[in-house]
Amino acid sequence: MYNFDFEQPGSVDEAVAALQGEDALALSGGQTLIPSMKQRLNAPSKLVSLTAIEALKGVCPDSGQIAIGAATTHATVAAEATGYPALAALAGGIGDPAVRNRGTIGGSLANNDPAACYPAAVLASGATVVTNTREIAADDYFDGMFTTALEEGEIITDVRFPIPEKASYQKFEQPASRFALTGVFVAKYADGVRVAVTGASEDGVMRWAEAEAALSADFSAAAIDGLSVSADGLIGDLHGTPEYRANLIKVLTKRAVDAAS
Repeated sequence: MYNFDFEQPGSVDEAVAALQGEDALALSGGQTLIPSMKQRLNAPSKLVSLTAIEALKGVCPDSGQIAIGAATTHATVAAEATGYPALAALAGGIGDPAVRNRGTIGGSLANNDPAACYPAAVLASGATVVTNTREIAADDYFDGMFTTALEEGEIITDVRFPIPEKASYQKFEQPASRFALTGVFVAKYADGVRVAVTGASEDGVMRWAEAEAALSADFSAAAIDGLSVSADGLIGDLHGTPEYRANLIKVLTKRAVDAAS
């Protein structure tokens, strides 16, 4: 590690001010940032910790939606997001207890790892990512691998999830990291079904439009039978070929529909 300044503001305004004018980065759970700093992949001159800002913590159900503060840990989401069982189950399956008690939903979404679980939940739910300056629709937020619509110095304050009629997240996990080798989140709303896939595409989290159309007409696993997923643009690595991941997308979507039903 190397020398850097550290600040721990007590409010969002103070955090925004601390991030201005220097090579500074926001620190939430630090599950990705700290290891990347140890490997010299990141070298900020200052870290601004968000963990002392109480306004960024908590799970708040409110008239058909659930709002989760950006600094809320995965463990807290798993325990308290009971109004959205599929989301709580997703949070409970992230990493191990040490990761779940340090990592945060805001940190995960700001990092936008292509194999992270929360992006699938946000995209499938049509959630809204709220920052200190604006509200960003899920379809406008994700912008490719490790890339988002966030601007320099912008901080996620909370994420608002409309609660679906039915939902499920199914993940085929990498056993060491418990990241998604491929994961599929299916959410059924009154106006249709949304299907989001993580861990499979070179561009990060994505929607499977053909499955959404089929499931909106017939919410059953059988509706997926006639569909196929192209391997073009999917990840190929030592864990699986693009064709393997294409098959996983279909299999996990069917499992998610069965579980939701």
